[in-house]
Amino acid sequence: MSLQSDLVLNVSKLRPEAVSESEKKLNDAVVTITEKGPQWFEVGAAKYREMRENGQTALPKRVRLEEAKQFCVPSREKGRDVPCRLIKPDHRGKVQGVFMHIHGGGWVLTTEKDQDPFLKKIANATNVAVVSIGYRLAPEHPFPRGPEDCYDAAEWLVDNAESELGAPVMFAGGESAGAHLTTLTTFHLLKTRPTFAFNALILNFGVFDLSMLPFLRNIKRPLAVLNNKIVREFVNVFLPGKSPEECRDPTISPFYADLNSMELPSALFLCGTEDCLLEDTIMMATRWQMAGAEAVMRLFPGALHGFLAFSPDQAVSAKEGMEIIKEFLKAKIGG
Repeated sequence: MSLQSDLVLNVSKLRPEAVSESEKKLNDAVVTITEKGPQWFEVGAAKYREMRENGQTALPKRVRLEEAKQFCVPSREKGRDVPCRLIKPDHRGKVQGVFMHIHGGGWVLTTEKDQDPFLKKIANATNVAVVSIGYRLAPEHPFPRGPEDCYDAAEWLVDNAESELGAPVMFAGGESAGAHLTTLTTFHLLKTRPTFAFNALILNFGVFDLSMLPFLRNIKRPLAVLNNKIVREFVNVFLPGKSPEECRDPTISPFYADLNSMELPSALFLCGTEDCLLEDTIMMATRWQMAGAEAVMRLFPGALHGFLAFSPDQAVSAKEGMEIIKEFLKAKIGG
């Protein structure tokens, strides 16, 4: 008789035979682009942002929607504001809620303008207005500037979304570094707005330990889009001069926060199995559950980092991931 473990993980999704041919094909193509380079730290952040804008990197070229609206919210610093981007559903009726989105890009790349089509799908499917936050980027603005912009925008949304946007802020989410900043922002609001609670979080392929968990630190096989060297360079400019021990401060790495002392919202964790942040997702979702909160984790066999940015024609995981996000948000609209 074999014993059943109390810790359950669908390991079948981690096996090579689980990977579809379409995912293998996309991975091979993107690994080739990633390895050819150049990397952002070789050409500089400003130049690489330009390359991203022109579709010259491993991720698809950005598409901007004309109907998206730019606006600003106040910063804690006098004389400046935090830029934001509003995307509403196509219908003209009352929205049910507001989704605060924090983009990824290693705290260095990407802006609030760069995920319009993805956010439009969320808006249309769930009848929410999406507000994407244009936080300051490293290396020009290292920690804590980017997180502070997210905190300021979140507090403004909690206080003003209903009167200014027609519905309360209900959700928050982001990808990669955006998932990291979403988590830090949620913890911040638990202190500054203790009567407020998000209905749910969407935390896609996030980095939660900036000192680097063992899987990220030790993985050696070629990976598409992101690998441990690229992550290390991102962390070095976001947290200049910080030792690994200093990076484990809970205000920097949410993995080390005292989750048991918090009233955590439900969270959806998505990650591909060919992502160097796989262990970050598995371990953070586990800690979330250990703290008594709902954590739904879904893994995608063979999916690379940032898989949601690709078209469903390129990656089955992109289509499946979006359907899961829609289903999760719809279930949380009312509660």
